[in-house]
Amino acid sequence: WLYAAEKSAKEAYQQAGISHEDIDLFEYHDAFTIMAALSLEACGFAAPGKGPSLAKEGAIKLDGEIPVATRGGLKARGHPVGATGMYQLVELVQQLRGQAGETQVKNAIFGLAQNIGGSGSNIVTHILKREN
Repeated sequence: WLYAAEKSAKEAYQQAGISHEDIDLFEYHDAFTIMAALSLEACGFAAPGKGPSLAKEGAIKLDGEIPVATRGGLKARGHPVGATGMYQLVELVQQLRGQAGETQVKNAIFGLAQNIGGSGSNIVTHILKREN
């Protein structure tokens, strides 16, 4: 279990004054397949052990309940260590500005990015909000 990821997400939600239910898209740290499921769970989108079911149910698709990694995630970009966090934030900014083209999440207001370093001990969670 990613306790640091859970703690980081909870603190980010508290600082933003929102919950996971308000998030419209999620850029998770999917450098390894298991990290995708664990991140979904740690950020409150699924109960522990239930992260993979979100994929099976289609909840993480572009038009799903919580779209994730809308342009393929970190591995699709070659997982450029040290730059992955910036990649995630650029993806969120483009989504929130309506500049994501074919991968645009409609009416996205809040985006969540979580970057993980080391063996899950160094976590940074950002919540961005679309400007009106």
